Amino acid sequence: MAAAGAVVEAAAASHFPDMQIAILTVGKLKDAHWRGAQAEYVRRLGAYARLTVQEVADEPDAAPIERVTEPEGKRLLALMRERDFVVALAIAGESLTSEALADKIQGLTAQGHGRYVFVIGGSSGLHSDVLKRADWQLSLSPLTLPHALARVVLLEQLYRSFRLISGAPYHK
Repeated sequence: MAAAGAVVEAAAASHFPDMQIAILTVGKLKDAHWRGAQAEYVRRLGAYARLTVQEVADEPDAAPIERVTEPEGKRLLALMRERDFVVALAIAGESLTSEALADKIQGLTAQGHGRYVFVIGGSSGLHSDVLKRADWQLSLSPLTLPHALARVVLLEQLYRSFRLISGAPYHK
């Protein structure tokens, strides 16, 4: 079992100073280019919300998949709070355009949740208990994405959403 990675944080500077976003993810980023991309988007998102990225340890691949996803799922669920609005990233989740994601996020901000938690599973996906805890399931693509790429795509789409919400130039 790999050790859990460090928590990465950015404090909100202006637009949504009370908004808290947590990205809970199985496994750590092993390659410097993925860590660099994550750091850049965490920095950018700091202008819009308080953001944390927290990694939990992954399990070695095993059959059946339940032996992998269950302990990973327990680690993820232990980091969730009662008032969190939980978004599980899942291939079977809802697919949205960037504009629709921005609209969804803007609508959620009025609901007064404690935090908005995005959950990314490991190579075997998310345990059914995590999917049941989720308030919403989001699909980044019908394709299976490598874990590191999914994390960076999520961060970029969150950043793009906040730029769209605030009316700032970025979306092209």
